[in-house]
Amino acid sequence: MGLYPDIEPHDHGMLDVGDGNHVYWEVCGNPRGKPAVVLHGGPGSGCTPYFRRLFDPAAYRIVLLDQRGCGRSTPHASAYDTDMSVNTTAHVIADLELLRRHLGIERWLVWGVSWGSVLGLRYAQTHPGSVSELVLTGVATGSSPEVALLTRGLGQIFPEEFARFRDHVPEDERDGDLAAAYNRLLESPDAEVRESTARAWTDWETAMAPAPPRSIPRYEDPVFRAAFARIVTHYFGNDHFLGDGNEEGVVLRDAPLLKGIPGTLVQGSLDFGNLLGIVWRLHHAWPGSELVIVDDVGHNAGAPGMKEALVAATDKYAVAHEGEGEGDRA
Repeated sequence: MGLYPDIEPHDHGMLDVGDGNHVYWEVCGNPRGKPAVVLHGGPGSGCTPYFRRLFDPAAYRIVLLDQRGCGRSTPHASAYDTDMSVNTTAHVIADLELLRRHLGIERWLVWGVSWGSVLGLRYAQTHPGSVSELVLTGVATGSSPEVALLTRGLGQIFPEEFARFRDHVPEDERDGDLAAAYNRLLESPDAEVRESTARAWTDWETAMAPAPPRSIPRYEDPVFRAAFARIVTHYFGNDHFLGDGNEEGVVLRDAPLLKGIPGTLVQGSLDFGNLLGIVWRLHHAWPGSELVIVDDVGHNAGAPGMKEALVAATDKYAVAHEGEGEGDRA
């Protein structure tokens, strides 16, 4: 099964979530279908129309949102005066609950990619009554070892690019927490420092892209680049606002709390996150989860093989929903 056809939202809005923030949301598909919410990655990537095509529009009521500070949400993190202290995992989880209630949804399937998988897992662990199923890809858990891998460990695979990435920060910070060092520079009052730092960060993100050509067009947009780098380093430099919990991190530690929530993990065999075995460990700690490995694919939800596996997962849960004889709970 390939992707579903392009569709457009039939409803959208800006939700006042407090702290001066307004979160953009949209709904497409069947207004009386099975509710599902899409959590984008980054943090700070924003939602794209591609995600709509992973759901049967006749079966699902598909909710997409741009998380705080990015996409069409306001204020945008690219603006220097945007208050980042009110952009944390707890804030975004609260936004999800506010949006769910605003739309009159009792429970929804949570779909997440990369950072969105971290957010989706923690949301399900803290609000299990709101989540019917999870479909996650590019799976991560937000632990300190994962951040260390992305900001330093992969330098052994991309040594030249890593040297440029590391050397962008002051010499006395190069052996420390690089994400925190970058975030400090991205909070500089000097616009030129912020711009060069955002470029250096996205150059490193581009270097880690799964396959040549390592070109990511969205990083050429200076507004996107500024917000993305600022939000990512804000989260990476603060343990994703989860706290370590233990050496494996809070999300993996609390995986048993997901018992009773069906879930499918779709992971590329060449995704660098696999170097730590996180997905395998999560699967084995989460009773009732399914792990689908797609061969020869990296951290890319749109790659051949990945999109088919993701559609198969959403189709499976749509059929299960029909079998229960449930209507829209809105």
